[in-house]
Amino acid sequence: MYKSENQQMKAPAKVSSISALHQFLGLAKPSNPLISLFNFDDVILEPETILSAITTEFYVVALKKDCAGGKCKYGQQYYDFDEGIMYFIAPHQVLQFEDVLLNGVKGFVLVIHPDFFHGYPLASEIRNYGYFSYVSNEALHLSEKEEKSIMHIVENISKEIDANMDAYTQDLLVSNIDLLLKYCDRFYNRQFLTRKKANNDLLTKLEALLDGYFKNDVLPDKGIPTVNFVASKLNLSPNYLSDMLRVNTGQTTQQHIQNRVIEKAKELLSTTSLSVSEIAYQLGFEHSQSFHRLFKNRTAVSPLEFRQSFN
Repeated sequence: MYKSENQQMKAPAKVSSISALHQFLGLAKPSNPLISLFNFDDVILEPETILSAITTEFYVVALKKDCAGGKCKYGQQYYDFDEGIMYFIAPHQVLQFEDVLLNGVKGFVLVIHPDFFHGYPLASEIRNYGYFSYVSNEALHLSEKEEKSIMHIVENISKEIDANMDAYTQDLLVSNIDLLLKYCDRFYNRQFLTRKKANNDLLTKLEALLDGYFKNDVLPDKGIPTVNFVASKLNLSPNYLSDMLRVNTGQTTQQHIQNRVIEKAKELLSTTSLSVSEIAYQLGFEHSQSFHRLFKNRTAVSPLEFRQSFN
């Protein structure tokens, strides 16, 4: 089945409440308007909603496994759910299902409105988890042992949601969600480390990309490459690329780019008679003060002091 031109141009449906999401998915009304946990085999998608794209105002943490075919589009990527994965969606992301009836799919979906964290440190800390901005082909692949750890926490969350609300319920739920996110962060770090070949290939592509950029004299016109530019060329989300690099090299994408800027600056300072302002322009800086500040921050000496060390 393919979309018609009108369907392709249709804006995603905005699902602003968890109650509305339950209605969209054919689920019973949630017991708590700010948090819900349900299983995929409870979902009943009506034929007219299969091709719908939705954007929500809440966080989504999901684990899918044993999918009997079908693809899910997240951002501009398609993912084949033949194997179990975890994925994470931040508020206002677009999730689009195509030809998915969810027959035979196992796993859970945890949805939390940001207001649920009001008054807790997690309200701001959750934004530090970069995986909420990853695309679906950067999903978390769990080992059997890791999946058991995740499911243990999810079972605790389920019990608290289903229990009668008391003075401890929200504290316990937020604590368990915090623990769940920390474990997922830990498992992503493991994934970055264990996928060495794929990561080494990405590092090689990154270095080649930056080599080409800095050798083609495009800096004066295009400026220093941005993290978003580099990530898009590598078909990755900016957060995933930076997190992968940080785990494997100790430096973010921005720091890798700045390293190249400094290398090129040292070359120009030591082999040409260009002024510092001219070098700043050659490197894509609008203001020489910005170049001076970056160079000194990264080398502990000013551009002039570095040049004088060669005389």
